[in-house]
Amino acid sequence: MEEAPFIGIVRHRIQTDGKGVSTLAAFHGCPLHCRYCLNPQCQREGVWRTFTPESLYEEVKIDQLYFLATGGGITFGGGEPSMYPDFIVRFREICGPEWNLTLETSLNVPADNIRRLSSVVNQFIIDIKETNDEIYQLYTGLSNRRALDNLQELLQEGRGDDLIVRLPLIEGYNTQEDIERSTGKLRAMGVEHFDFFTYRTDIHK
Repeated sequence: MEEAPFIGIVRHRIQTDGKGVSTLAAFHGCPLHCRYCLNPQCQREGVWRTFTPESLYEEVKIDQLYFLATGGGITFGGGEPSMYPDFIVRFREICGPEWNLTLETSLNVPADNIRRLSSVVNQFIIDIKETNDEIYQLYTGLSNRRALDNLQELLQEGRGDDLIVRLPLIEGYNTQEDIERSTGKLRAMGVEHFDFFTYRTDIHK
């Protein structure tokens, strides 16, 4: 297995982006180019370290007792972790079934990537941003069609209880009315769990 690039690892996260005590392992690289990217180093020469699945496991297993006691585990973020399905599938083989694996993803990757990951990931935190494709393209540079198709497939697989959809209010791009429209469309698709928040755009100015 080849090495994958990472921008950082953050330990001892509690109920922030996964169940129990979790460790965030953030991949480098993303297909989107969001105006207010929370981790812009994932698009630049921001590679902190590279790992194989085996070496990442050796790095994070120090917290196994916390994971097992709290139902926690590893949250793969980034960047876009869904760009690395082979890595994550192999990591699951190494860590075994007891760790909770959470994926923070835009779902804007090939459908086969998500199909492969669905078999090994416990929870998805999905940054849909907007269901309006025009707004989504203005903000990210890509269409949201692939993301919504992948979301629909996960819902059809019965993964609705295992996913949270994030809908941010983004100054200059969408409004509260846009969020309400997106929420209605996503509820009609079968989404039940949402995370609503406002981007701090002032820190990027």
